[in-house]
Amino acid sequence: MINLDIIKSTYEGESAEENSKNLQKYITDTTLWTESAGFPYAGIYQGYDQIYQQVFAKLRADWINYTFTPENYIAASNMVVAYGTYSAVNKATGKAFKARVAHIWVLENKKIISFEQIVDSQPVVEAMEK
Repeated sequence: MINLDIIKSTYEGESAEENSKNLQKYITDTTLWTESAGFPYAGIYQGYDQIYQQVFAKLRADWINYTFTPENYIAASNMVVAYGTYSAVNKATGKAFKARVAHIWVLENKKIISFEQIVDSQPVVEAMEK
């Protein structure tokens, strides 16, 4: 499996559960995951447990149908960039949003070394404001 296929498998599975299992398969204890400054879950997290607790569990707790819809991918050497749109409805406010986003993935030996999110955080933050 090439790097592009690995990253596509984390977005384009038959279900969110399949995407999550695929992601977990390629993350190591040393994988660094960066959520953008200004994003509600901003920070740098290491390994699947930290990533899950600080990002995915919070997304599930705070949002209805939080989705990244990939528009396209760019792959070069050990890097894959996926770009597209986030969308969801905030559970506390009932407000929906859409935000443009890019994900930068670096892989080595078919494992994810790092992930960096670049996102227009303003629509996300505004959807959370009462």
